[in-house]
Amino acid sequence: MLATPAYDIALILDQGRRGSQEDAIAARVSDTANAGYVVIADGMGGHEAGDVASQLVISAWHDAMDAQLDGPDLSEGALLDALPLAAMQANAAMASHGEENKVNLGSTLLGILMLDHRVFWISIGDSPLYLFRDGALSQINEDHSMAPLIDAQLAQGLLSTEEAQAHPDRNQLTSVIMGAAIPKVDCPEQPLALKAADVLILGSDGLQYLGNAEIEALLRTHIQSPARDIADALLQALHAKADPNQDNISIAVVKPAQT
Repeated sequence: MLATPAYDIALILDQGRRGSQEDAIAARVSDTANAGYVVIADGMGGHEAGDVASQLVISAWHDAMDAQLDGPDLSEGALLDALPLAAMQANAAMASHGEENKVNLGSTLLGILMLDHRVFWISIGDSPLYLFRDGALSQINEDHSMAPLIDAQLAQGLLSTEEAQAHPDRNQLTSVIMGAAIPKVDCPEQPLALKAADVLILGSDGLQYLGNAEIEALLRTHIQSPARDIADALLQALHAKADPNQDNISIAVVKPAQT
C-alpha cells in the first residue's frame, strides 16, 4: 500500500510586473523519512544577477538538505544542522560568483523543514512565513528589513500611517545573503507544532502587496480548499489589484494532509 503524503503543498511562481524573474522556489516531500521542505529565495542585483543569486541559494539548499534526505543514515540532528549549513554554503557560493564575475548580488532565504508535524525554519531577509490558525493570520518569522522599525515609530505616534507605508527605507533589508557576514539569522531551536487545521503560507515580499487582513480574509473563505486552490486564490487576488509596481511573486501553501 502506498503511504499517504503527510503534507499538501502547492507552489506558485509569477513574474508580476517586473521585467525579469528573480525569485526561485522549490519543495520536496520524503514519505520514507516523513519529512519535507519548502524553500524560497528572492534575488537582488537586477536582470540576470538577481536570477543567479536566487538560483545559487536554491542550489545550496538542495545540496545540503537532499544529501541528508537521501543519505543512508538519516537523523533528525543532521537534518536540523543542514538548515544553517545551506545558508553558509549559499553565502560562500554568492561570494565566489561575485568575485569571479565582478558583480554584486544577493538574495533572501526562507526555508522550512517539516518533520512529522513539527516545522523548523531558517529565514534571512524579508520573505514572510505566515501561520493561519483558528481564523487568524500571524507572521512567525523575523522581518529583516526596516519595516518593523518604521512600524514601531508609527505605534509611537512619530509617523502617520501614510508616512509609514510610503517610507522610502521601508523595504531596505537589514540582513541578506550576499557573500559577506550575515547580520541576522532567524533559525529557532524550538519548532512550531503544526495542528491539523493550520495553514502555512510562505512568500517572497511580492506576496505582501496583499495586506495581512486581505490574506487572512481569503484564507477564512478557502480554509477547506486544497493547497493549490488557496495558492491560486492568493495569486488571483494579487492580479486583481493590478499594481503597476507588482514585484515578482513566490507563494507556497502548506497544509497537513487530511487523514
